[in-house]
Amino acid sequence: MFQAIVIDQDADRLQNCQLVSLDESLLPKGEVQIEVLYSTLNYKDALAITGKSPVVRSFPMVPGIDLVGKVTHCDTDDFSTGDLVLLNGFGVGEKHWGGLAQKASLNSDWLIPLPHKVEPKQAMAVGTAGYTAMLSVLALEKHGIKPSDGEILVTGANGGVGSFAIRLLSRLGYQVVASTGRPEESEYLMSLGACEVIDRGTLSEPSKPLQKERWAGVVDCVGSHTLVNACATTRYGGVVTACGLAQGMDFPASVAPFILRGVTLVGIDSVMRPKADRLEAWQRLSELLQPEDFQHIGHEIPLNQAIDMAHSLLDGKVRGRVIVSLQDG
Repeated sequence: MFQAIVIDQDADRLQNCQLVSLDESLLPKGEVQIEVLYSTLNYKDALAITGKSPVVRSFPMVPGIDLVGKVTHCDTDDFSTGDLVLLNGFGVGEKHWGGLAQKASLNSDWLIPLPHKVEPKQAMAVGTAGYTAMLSVLALEKHGIKPSDGEILVTGANGGVGSFAIRLLSRLGYQVVASTGRPEESEYLMSLGACEVIDRGTLSEPSKPLQKERWAGVVDCVGSHTLVNACATTRYGGVVTACGLAQGMDFPASVAPFILRGVTLVGIDSVMRPKADRLEAWQRLSELLQPEDFQHIGHEIPLNQAIDMAHSLLDGKVRGRVIVSLQDG
């Protein structure tokens, strides 16, 4: 038997979520069986647990789009018993049982080895949030944006992706401006490496399709009007990465920034990323992040607190990353 958070529907298709004990025979089919050590609580996980958005594609479902654990059995040659492995995305927690359980059964292709410099708990302090932030930073680099080019805007800065984006960019020497709706967290954002904190209200309302140029690059975690205004204020030849939709999935924009200023808009997908990209991102993370970063950005809770924490996350009451321990005691 093992502990798991399970989301299900009743006869009236009303969703419920609870912590239960399950028999291992109920695990879905997979090539790799894993003892899960840590998972995380992401925005998508919170939406799934609370039912605020139709994230879950089939029921019953164990949420959790991230996990790190120890291989207990593998049907392929990719991993051996005892290997530490890491997973981000691939529909886990949506279509396939995920990481908020003490056991998991997964496809081998979805997993990568845990980098040698990273401890299991540290990997989940990073999770999909830090991994997505790293993919965004890599996109800025690959499109030629250098620290000397000017300021980089990070929106949704208090969230997990925003927090890691600020830290990573500042470590690389970029000048980072953080946009947030929680000005009381300015000290926290400055401690991550932001040189300035601005109110999200300056970006979140409809405005002109072209505005005064400021940003050399943008990491946008918000979408909607915020992303539109970020594009409208990006300098000639700048790059905007889009990786979130906290404000909305809409994009009520003009093509003006793209055809008059040569702005590039790069979509960041962290779910179905090729293995080479995942390995590159995690290698860079292992090189750039220091031990204090993991403690600074993440805090740990036991599995039995994850459901309540999901509600707090959606209410905007959670700073940085939530690490969920799956270990007894």
